Amino acid sequence: MSVKAKLYGKSDWQRETVVKPSPTLGAEKYRDEARRDFARLIHCPSFRRLQGKTQLFPSHESDFFRNRLTHSLEVAQIAKSIAVRFNSTDPYFSKRPINLDLVEFAGLAHDLGHPPFGHNGEATLDRIMLSKGGFEGNAQTLRLLSRIEKKTTKNFPGASTTPIAVDGAGDDLRLGLNLTYRTLASILKYDKPIPPTKTARETAEEEKKPCKGYYADDAKLVERIKAHVCVGERESFKTVECSIMDVADDIAYSTYDLEDAFKANFLSPISMISKDDAFRSRIASKVEASLRKRFKKAHGPETTFKAEDVSTVLGELFRPLLQLDSNMTAKLEGGMEFSELAFAIAQSTGLGSHALVESGYLRTAFTSDLVGRFIRGVEIEVDEDHPSMSKVSLNLDTFKRVETLKHFAFELLISSPMLKIAEKRGDEIIRKLFDCFNDDPTLMPVDWRDLYKAIDNESWQSRVVCDYIAGMSDRYCVEVYGRLTSETPITIWKPH
Repeated sequence: MSVKAKLYGKSDWQRETVVKPSPTLGAEKYRDEARRDFARLIHCPSFRRLQGKTQLFPSHESDFFRNRLTHSLEVAQIAKSIAVRFNSTDPYFSKRPINLDLVEFAGLAHDLGHPPFGHNGEATLDRIMLSKGGFEGNAQTLRLLSRIEKKTTKNFPGASTTPIAVDGAGDDLRLGLNLTYRTLASILKYDKPIPPTKTARETAEEEKKPCKGYYADDAKLVERIKAHVCVGERESFKTVECSIMDVADDIAYSTYDLEDAFKANFLSPISMISKDDAFRSRIASKVEASLRKRFKKAHGPETTFKAEDVSTVLGELFRPLLQLDSNMTAKLEGGMEFSELAFAIAQSTGLGSHALVESGYLRTAFTSDLVGRFIRGVEIEVDEDHPSMSKVSLNLDTFKRVETLKHFAFELLISSPMLKIAEKRGDEIIRKLFDCFNDDPTLMPVDWRDLYKAIDNESWQSRVVCDYIAGMSDRYCVEVYGRLTSETPITIWKPH
């Protein structure tokens, strides 16, 4: 191991602009840079707006269902638990602990860039911006933290001067929250630029599916992040904190979306187990593709996943809830007619499935057990030459369980007719707002209007409109749409 290899170095904690300490308070020696970045996130508008953004079910339907804020809180807690486990049990990290504030930051911030109406809104904005750099939630998160949030600009490092977002030469001076490079790296999930044009996109990705990555406009920033966090060329760039967050997100998504679906009566254990062969084969093919992508060195049966494997996973997860009681077992041992047996099993398992859907105690115990098991299935591969690039992942068996639940939720919920109607409505709302603001930027708030007019360039202006809409909550997006299109708008006085 190199003597210079450290988990955190001085260059990790540098910022785009160094703000001088307050003359009255001086340097705050009682908190480090990671804690300072954590505070900036908690107090920024984009973080607050997560409470009004959809996770799975529209938040106005019930106070029970998770929104992007509560989902992010759960991801942050799971991520922190994973890091605490590594710091306590791994020989390497017990001596060089992972920064818990940084891991928690990554969990809280990972969904900041998601627009109104969830992944459906993301797809709509991507189609609109296809020839102007595209749109993608993770790329937008980096953009929010490094540019859009109004903490400071290059000419406004907290002094008494007036901040300027764009200078006379057309250079973007915004610095967002002015976070450290290591903090920005914690949300950089995909180490590749998004193709900037439609033509380039078609050669690399499906046209209708948002490309994962960062915007081409942010390429120089990403280069600076890499240079400060990990010196030298690497096959891929992803920090240990980002890897932990990514795994935590999968764990939260696969379990808590399932809990919401049970509460909403969209799903039940019985409905999942009884899906037909065609459906289970479709799930299996997606899980198998994920296995082969994730476990490239594995071969044969390890990365093979078929319809019967879906049943095996579901049976293992739900077996404790669907077991026959002692009375039923005694009847089976004493001999029973086939028709009576079939009825008895259906009744017993049906009652167990119904109990999980209806009982908050059982649902909580079920998801809590899953989360705990999945956390214990997280592994870390230490990179002693570049500790910041240590890889975190789920072991093979846990990965199969998590991926099966993830794809079940997607296929049965996000693709359902009821949510498809909401998707269609969201698509029309976002398109209408984009056209209105692009045709008449005076409809936007003054600061966004000024930003739009700062550069006479179509791509810049479209990106400004896209940024403004992407930052809206679901409810506010619908309200603005109503004020533009309804014959009976609520009020003209509500501020932007």
